[in-house]
Amino acid sequence: MKTFTALLLAVALASPLAATSATAAPAHDDHGSAAKQPLQFNAGKKWGTDAPLRKAMTSIRASVTQILPDAHAGKATSAGYDAFGNAVNQQVAYMVENCKLPADADAQLHLIVADLMAGAEAAQGKHGDGQRAAGVVQVAQASNAYGKYFDHGGWKTIKLPQH
Repeated sequence: MKTFTALLLAVALASPLAATSATAAPAHDDHGSAAKQPLQFNAGKKWGTDAPLRKAMTSIRASVTQILPDAHAGKATSAGYDAFGNAVNQQVAYMVENCKLPADADAQLHLIVADLMAGAEAAQGKHGDGQRAAGVVQVAQASNAYGKYFDHGGWKTIKLPQH
């Protein structure tokens, strides 16, 4: 990602208005602003990736699959959730610093990054302890969206537990 674009993304995500996500149902907006753009394919095909993006997303996927069973069973600890959130944030930072995608692909990736960051924030308890497990699920859903819309050979969808 380009540095300026990454800076804009960081500022936008720090805003309280950045609470909606690409994988969540649309929220009602009293201000009449345009709805968030949904993820899209690249003329019917998956978007290309580069090695730093694949490395970061592989690491995020591993973090999700490690904590997801405990989060679903209500056995994950605050320390575990915090470590998970930190791991996701570290990989997002690595992605922002090292990933070099064309502008169209980068714009689509921003939608996924926003969900990754929001999920990590929730997992760290920044929206209350009751939202920690939901944060893990949000990161899992964002990871699955990445696999659906981005070409990452060998990517495996994260199986989400049924409620």
